Amino acid sequence: MFLGSHEHTIDSKGRLTLPAKWRGDLASGVVVTRGLEQCLFIFPQTKFQEIASEIDRQGILLPEARAWARYISGESEAAEVDGQGRILISQKLRNYAGLNGNVVVVGLLSRIEVWSPAKYQTINQQVESDAATVSEKMGQLMLRMAAPEK
Repeated sequence: MFLGSHEHTIDSKGRLTLPAKWRGDLASGVVVTRGLEQCLFIFPQTKFQEIASEIDRQGILLPEARAWARYISGESEAAEVDGQGRILISQKLRNYAGLNGNVVVVGLLSRIEVWSPAKYQTINQQVESDAATVSEKMGQLMLRMAAPEK
């Protein structure tokens, strides 16, 4: 499980050093892809395989299913964690998320997000300013998901 936020850097070669406490869970490799709100998602290889299987089950009939599959997998890259706990992030993905030097690496349970510090501060302030509303909406969603179908 990935928790907390950490300030790190991406070096001139595009390598990101991952927090030491997470490296054991990432030893079998990761997949880096475009996230939402202009960040990157990093998934352990096994978690990304679960997500890919679910996306694939949606089929190709709905335009939204095709678009989501394209978005999530079309720009994805597999990466190995090197002996120093680093992964290589392509220039294309770094450009997408506006990553240049300093970054914020955030653990979100089963995935990791990588943000530019300014963008993370902005998005985090938005959530903090309306945390009660977000919490209520998520609570309602969870209740609907837990309710038995009629």
